[in-house]
This record gives sequence, structure tokens and C-alpha cells, in this order.
Amino acid sequence: MENLHDYRKVYDKSQLLENQVRENPMQQFRDWFLEAEENPNISEANAVSVSTLEKDGCPRTRMVLLKSYDWDGFVFYTNYESRKGKAIEQTHKACLHFFWPSLERQIIIKADLERVPENISDGYFHSRPKGSQLGAKVSPQSQVIPSREFLEEKLKDLEVEFEGKEVPRPENWGGYLAKPYEIEFWQGRPNRLHDRIIYELQEDFDWKISRLAP
Repeated sequence: MENLHDYRKVYDKSQLLENQVRENPMQQFRDWFLEAEENPNISEANAVSVSTLEKDGCPRTRMVLLKSYDWDGFVFYTNYESRKGKAIEQTHKACLHFFWPSLERQIIIKADLERVPENISDGYFHSRPKGSQLGAKVSPQSQVIPSREFLEEKLKDLEVEFEGKEVPRPENWGGYLAKPYEIEFWQGRPNRLHDRIIYELQEDFDWKISRLAP
């Protein structure tokens, strides 16, 4: 077994204090996201892990790309019949996690999920490159398939079928809006005394701000 005990890193790039944070977590998210976008060491600031609860009680995590955010929450797209889609339809909840090592920051989001309106999914689907549109139609996401060639042959067939034509959005493909009810902002600090500021949505739709011990 490899011993990793000596792996060490000093976190000292920034701080997160109560008198610095925004009153609304979506404003705070925007501030941090814009910094991540501008950081040359971060290639995909919108990469986010999405954790859902499977039927066996075990969480399952995968990476997706955030495609938009506003006051209501965070939007990503997927196949509704994939493992994540089926898990979301069962619980309507997920945990989103952004990790930006170059900034020594994490954001952990607990959210209720709902499908975005079909016209929004249509608009995003048709903004994608045609290859990505065809890929969404080709792939029976999360299902067992016989081979890589199986997908490539299906793609070739669809390329011929839709040559010069608009590709319709599959009915089982679209967006989810993750509406947060808890958001934690984590900033690395020296001596492992990290800053953790958590926002919790209250019954009056105001946000309670607290500090958590590292």
C-alpha cells in the first residue's frame, strides 16, 4: 500500500470572512465563479460534480457542465433516463460540488431539482454543435451496450438521416434546474483552519449565514 501521509499543501491564497460575503449566496457564487473563469489555471470553471442517491442507498457522483445560473439556481442538461436522471426523478434532490484547486476553493450545494421548461431545453439543444445533438440521440445513456462500434455505427446512420436537416431534441433529454436550499463556501486557510461559510434558506425565503468549524 502506498503511503500518502507526507502529502502536504499550505492553503494561503485568500480568506473568507463574514464581513466580506454577500447577503445572497447566488451573488457570492457569481463573484467566485467569475474569478474562477478568469483564472488561467482553471480550464473548465463550470465543471461540477452532481451526487444523487441510488436505490441501494449509496450516493453516486459524476461530473457535468453547468450551463447557466440565475437567482433561481443552477441548470445542467442530461438524459432523463440515465442513472442520474432516474435518481433525480426518484428523490428530486442532488448535491452539487464545485472544486477550484487553483483558488483553494470549494462550493457545496444541496438542492431540490425540477425539469426546466421544454422550450428552454429545445433552445439549448439546438445551440449545441450538430455532432453533440446527434450524440444525444445515439446514446442510450447508462445502459449496457455491446461495443464502441455499436455507437459509431448508429452515429453514421443518423448523420445520413439528418444531413441538411434539423435534429429534433429527444424527448428523454433536457435540463434540470437545481434550486439551492443550502450552499457552503469553503476557502482553504493555513494550519487547516479553513473558512467555511454556510447559507441556509429559511421559511421566509431569507438566507441564514453561519460559520462552520473546519
